[in-house]
Amino acid sequence: MPLLEVRGLTKVFGRLAALSGVDLIVGENEFHGLIGPNGSGKSTLLKCVAGAELPTKGTIRFGGRDVTMDTPTERARAGISLKFQITSVLPALAVYDNVLLAMQARSSTASLIFSRTRGPLHERVMHMLEQFRLAQHSTERAAALSHGQQQWLEIAMALACKPRLLLLDEPTAGMSLEERRITGELLTALKQRYSLVIVEHDLDFIRGICDRLTVLDQGNMLDCGTVSRIQNSSKVREVYLTRV
Repeated sequence: MPLLEVRGLTKVFGRLAALSGVDLIVGENEFHGLIGPNGSGKSTLLKCVAGAELPTKGTIRFGGRDVTMDTPTERARAGISLKFQITSVLPALAVYDNVLLAMQARSSTASLIFSRTRGPLHERVMHMLEQFRLAQHSTERAAALSHGQQQWLEIAMALACKPRLLLLDEPTAGMSLEERRITGELLTALKQRYSLVIVEHDLDFIRGICDRLTVLDQGNMLDCGTVSRIQNSSKVREVYLTRV
């Protein structure tokens, strides 16, 4: 049974069909890439999976359960975590506190009022910061980090509650070549513990980390398969030569 199963997903905004009958299947510990020209519906698909947008038609099943009409909070509790394209760290807080707050999201109100969670969570926070090469910046304000480091911090925050599925929308946008290389290493290290759906325009980057790719074009699923299959697809080559 797949971890995520999207069938016939359609999303209409007024007269615009952002998605038209799209299917998406993601297995356990699978890294799945979404590629396609601008405006092809990639980010809309992620938002529908996370609950930020409700589909006009179609179904979304996660872990065998229908979550099509669940709220974003219900989906997060089920194990879906979304990192949007625009960084949303808390710039005035320390790097450490950004991750701590993300981990405290599921703590009871009483435990937060009486400050019972900071001590027990300290080791987990530091482990997460070390994993994303941010431990040496733990006491600095998040605003002092480079753009790439802020993206790594937000990915760490998205993983703070141990989701089963991580959704990333263009995580390398605006990064230097070195930051992109490091991001690829950081994500690859997650493969044994999480499933990933990632939207990316950097085809070299996405080919290097993903098991399978789905190609969208004007809201339709153009092709889906292994990286080698998509690389050799004449339909995909035509789109990328004429519309990207």
